[in-house]
Amino acid sequence: MASKLLRAVILGPPGSGKGTVCQRIAQNFGLQHLSSGHFLRENIKANTEVGDMAKQYIEKGLLVPDHVITRLMLLELENRRSEHWLLDGFPRTLVQAEALDRICDLDLVITLNIPFETLKDRLSRRWIHPPSGRVYNLDFNPPHVHVRVYKVLSHIDKEVKHFS
Repeated sequence: MASKLLRAVILGPPGSGKGTVCQRIAQNFGLQHLSSGHFLRENIKANTEVGDMAKQYIEKGLLVPDHVITRLMLLELENRRSEHWLLDGFPRTLVQAEALDRICDLDLVITLNIPFETLKDRLSRRWIHPPSGRVYNLDFNPPHVHVRVYKVLSHIDKEVKHFS
């Protein structure tokens, strides 16, 4: 008898930790972590039709509209029909949620409720590396270049004192 495939979604505002939680759950339970941001970057880089559509909005600083992100994600989910998965960053709107409902039954929805002040603090300390989508936080996950620059500066300070 075949086992049922797990279909799960993590919902929460930017800065709530969706990506981090998804990575940990996916790794510990053998699920595919499906990130809408990752798929957007891949499709833009590959110059796919949907990637080109999304790029037009992103370059203007606009949110990618429902019809574009839904098309992208439904195509990706179609390619993963035989896999257990955990969605990160999709759905973000009711329109997207309704589209997802039409193609699959979710087994689990996890909602991350984070206080607004915490979100403000996290997002004000956030750095994103656009080509890779890696997310850094200056408090608990600084970019490596920041750490290297800090180390170099601390050595320079000692050298300046030595020669003073």
